Amino acid sequence: MRGTSRASLQAVENRFAPDVRTAGGQARRIGEELFALVDALDGSGSLRRTLADPSLDAAPKSGLVARLLDGADPRTVAIAQALVSSRWSADADLAHATERLAFVALLSSADEDSSLAQVEEELFSLTRALAGQREVRRYLLDPAYPAQARGELVDRLLGTQGSVVTRAVARRAAVAPRGRRYVTTLQHVGDVIAELRSREVATVVSASPLTPAQTARLTDLLGRALGRAVQVNVVVDPGVVGGLRVQAGPDVIDSTVLSRLADARRQLAG
Repeated sequence: MRGTSRASLQAVENRFAPDVRTAGGQARRIGEELFALVDALDGSGSLRRTLADPSLDAAPKSGLVARLLDGADPRTVAIAQALVSSRWSADADLAHATERLAFVALLSSADEDSSLAQVEEELFSLTRALAGQREVRRYLLDPAYPAQARGELVDRLLGTQGSVVTRAVARRAAVAPRGRRYVTTLQHVGDVIAELRSREVATVVSASPLTPAQTARLTDLLGRALGRAVQVNVVVDPGVVGGLRVQAGPDVIDSTVLSRLADARRQLAG
């Protein structure tokens, strides 16, 4: 998102965060209702353009979104009305912002019952499990497969494992990929969890498992470099040959042998 959209999202999130946190178990309902609005926005370009149009008065847009969400929790309606009354750099940013707040609401329900750390670990475990499953990852992204079938595949992958919120997030990522790879969505949700827990998540790809001492040392180094607490998630991928690839938010530090070989090939080709 560009500056205007980022500012609008932050303003709405700051305004309604206390309401969502105090919603308790109802926060999950708010999240699901906001996801329904995301689906409506993604499914209708004319609706999205109308609700994001800065030249239209806020009142009729607020009335329209209230009718769309008829029967929804009043807090959901208030959040949606604040979103459509804000300014967006692009039409698509309205849907992106709504999705972000939907995930925040869903995760807040886990924060309320102190299971947010469990959700974080379960989503990361699912990410690791999919690392070597290329065909499964392709299936979860391919729009040729019905959304319901993708959701059922996630249900089978999880089996009886996972909290209610973990299962809801994992299923949502499959049913509505919104053009993203499945694992990318899970990583995005992991970043949201880290923000809710006031931590940065750093994903480290290594050719072999790191020892506890190595992980602790890396966590300390990254924490000092980023200036805040860091949660290090290690993904083992023998394909990188050697070295480490570290990603924290938009920042990537790649020192793998594979990366160095790719750089050498590019230099030779040049």
